[in-house]
Amino acid sequence: MTARKSGSRLETEIERCRSENQWDKIPELVRQLSAKLISNDDLGELLLGECKLQTYLKENPIKQGASPKGPNPKLVEVRKHLTAALDRGNLKADYLQEASLLMAKLCYVEGEYRDALDHYSRVNLDDMQLVGAPVYRLSMIAEAYATKGLCLEKIPVASPSLSNKNTGSPASNKGVTEREQEIITCYEKSGDIALLYLQEAEKVCLSGIQNRSPKPGPTTQDQELGYFLETGLQRAHVIHFKNGNLTQGVGRFREILRAVETRTTQNLRMTIARQLAEILLRGMCEQSYWSPLEDPPTVSPLDDPTQQGHTLSKNYSISRRPRVYSGENLFCPQENTEEALLLLLISESMANRDAVLSRIPEHNNDRIISLQSASVVYDLLTIALGRRGQYEMLSECLERAMKFAFEEFHLWYQLALSLMAAGKSARAAKVLKECIRLKPNDPTIPLLAVKLCIGPLHWLDEGECFAKMVIDMGEKAAEFRAKGFLAIGLVYSLKATDASLRSTQEDYQRKALGAFQRAQSLSPTDHLAAFYLALQLAVSRQIPEALGYVRQALQLQGDDVHSLHLLALLLSAQKHYHDALNIIEMALSEYPENFNDSGRGSSLLDRAIADRRQLNAMTLPDFSDPETGSVHATSIAASRVEQALSEVASSLQSSAPKHGPLHPWMTLAQIWLHAAEVYIGMSKPAEASACTQEAANLFPTSHNVLYTKGQIAELRGNIDEAKRWYEEALSINPTHVKTMQRLGLILHQLQRYSLSEKVLRDAVQVNSTAHDVWNSLGEVLQAQGNAAAATECFLTALELEASSPILPFTIIPRAL
Repeated sequence: MTARKSGSRLETEIERCRSENQWDKIPELVRQLSAKLISNDDLGELLLGECKLQTYLKENPIKQGASPKGPNPKLVEVRKHLTAALDRGNLKADYLQEASLLMAKLCYVEGEYRDALDHYSRVNLDDMQLVGAPVYRLSMIAEAYATKGLCLEKIPVASPSLSNKNTGSPASNKGVTEREQEIITCYEKSGDIALLYLQEAEKVCLSGIQNRSPKPGPTTQDQELGYFLETGLQRAHVIHFKNGNLTQGVGRFREILRAVETRTTQNLRMTIARQLAEILLRGMCEQSYWSPLEDPPTVSPLDDPTQQGHTLSKNYSISRRPRVYSGENLFCPQENTEEALLLLLISESMANRDAVLSRIPEHNNDRIISLQSASVVYDLLTIALGRRGQYEMLSECLERAMKFAFEEFHLWYQLALSLMAAGKSARAAKVLKECIRLKPNDPTIPLLAVKLCIGPLHWLDEGECFAKMVIDMGEKAAEFRAKGFLAIGLVYSLKATDASLRSTQEDYQRKALGAFQRAQSLSPTDHLAAFYLALQLAVSRQIPEALGYVRQALQLQGDDVHSLHLLALLLSAQKHYHDALNIIEMALSEYPENFNDSGRGSSLLDRAIADRRQLNAMTLPDFSDPETGSVHATSIAASRVEQALSEVASSLQSSAPKHGPLHPWMTLAQIWLHAAEVYIGMSKPAEASACTQEAANLFPTSHNVLYTKGQIAELRGNIDEAKRWYEEALSINPTHVKTMQRLGLILHQLQRYSLSEKVLRDAVQVNSTAHDVWNSLGEVLQAQGNAAAATECFLTALELEASSPILPFTIIPRAL
């Protein structure tokens, strides 16, 4: 009785070691078992054969895609043990089946594929019970199906007549299709049983940990997939895709991903999730997509047309399947980008969790693999989120990738681009600095930084530094060196606009002109170089020279809207209003959505019909002053204050805040203000007031709204009210030239000459080329009795007016 109990305990321990792949313990346990139970010699032979075979495969692993090397002296003892166990016939039926499976596996390892298939035919794998089977036997059955599939792939289709096969007769095609179906079925069964085995092994492992002492101890090792189980899990979908059956391959991917996860399958799930996401993004459109909970279509445009009628459907069943995720209120994707994004976010989470961050040499290979795996996921996330315009979410994902990004240019650069697209310009510029450090010889990176600095950020000093980096590269920058001069020219041009001293303005204008000339000489076929040279000449009031270069720019790029715009302004500066109006109408026919040109057109039309009233310039919403085109730091601050105050005011007035980006709402507000300006020009204050109120509902504290209210009050003769509106507008944006001019004129009417002079002189400092402001200043000085100074102001106004366009040249955006 004691011996029987002892033997039962040993058998339990052997079963546990087989399940946990602890093959080094098996020989000792077999010796103990043989000493206590003499009749179990055959079981001992089986266990020793299995132990030595598994140890050999662990020491000499078969690599994916490689063929077995043939007979090996180390496997002689394995065959001896297994043959002894099989020949005596004393084993129980279950153990006899295991011995046959091991012998078939040995035959495959030695390259004897037909012999392996003979052993499988004797066992009949489909009759082996999965319900109630020990954990290790599930692994053996899963490996057996995978090995059978491998053997079938190695052996050509048996045919009584080779001629049938060669001629492609229906009989041979049927044979090939049946063989492919059998191979795929073997692999799919192997994969399903492998998932079941891993789930059961983990459950046993966790229950064992809970039953042991609570004292801390070493963690259990994860189960290893091994060559055969990995083949069973991965080979079926490979064959589907190879045969052009994308539908079946996607279905197999989804089946594996729906199975309850184990620690062993985490890396496999991450790989499959990434591969499925790539297929959904690159190989499937919305029309051919089907939900994971729906049956796949019988005929799909995804599949190879030559395979129509040969689609291999799933026609097998097994007695016990792996557990799958189920429950109420589970999310199910409804279209391909949605499913791809879900898969990639899961993959990203797993990549971050399992990241190898150690920099020690021993972990170098693991760290490289971890980085490459994560980089592929983030590249696919960029595609998926970029399609939806979700740059904010993309930048957040890439920020999480920064744990991988030490000295990794690709991830830093992706983050910078995503931040740029998300409108986070300040952070993007800082990230680009790191990209420049990692790749100092790439001229495109500092050029991107300049684009941000002279655009939304208005960091002109930093922009100058970045532009000089490109110029200093010399010949290394190649064709980008001209772009470097173009960038630094734009920086100097904007600095000239910002400068308050006339001498400083002229110095920067001279530098900008020199930089644009150098860019144009380095790249004579670049229309932007010719265009910005023409624009700078126009700002310097060298109208004939500017006309020459803008025509050159149009010869290089005939449909460039900014060149057409500049040509119209230059013609208006020469008082050719009809010609300028024709240019604007042509530009609007090419670019009907361009709001800038429609605003210019109304002003030109006003001049062309000899009405001297000048309508207010309406620009697309940005941080620039619509009158001067300047991008002063005060203008940037004013615009941000306006947005903040308008949001607060709107929230107080209405419980339904504006949704979405601000740009469309700001454009709508500008359109209402433009309509109000037209009504003011027609002396219709009621209609103008209604339009202004619509704009005020969107942005109640915009300085443009307050300025327009002041104009309406002036039209109605309410001077004090107009003065109050203008003062409020200047409190928001102190450099709005039109408001300063109107306030100066009202102060002149109220005979407050000193204050009027102060306001107008400040306006002249902001925009020294505004001839109407010079004229108003002359009137104020004349009223004060300062005839000499007034005369000088009038002469300056006349000189500027002779070359003054309908709107300032600086209204044209200056961006790289």
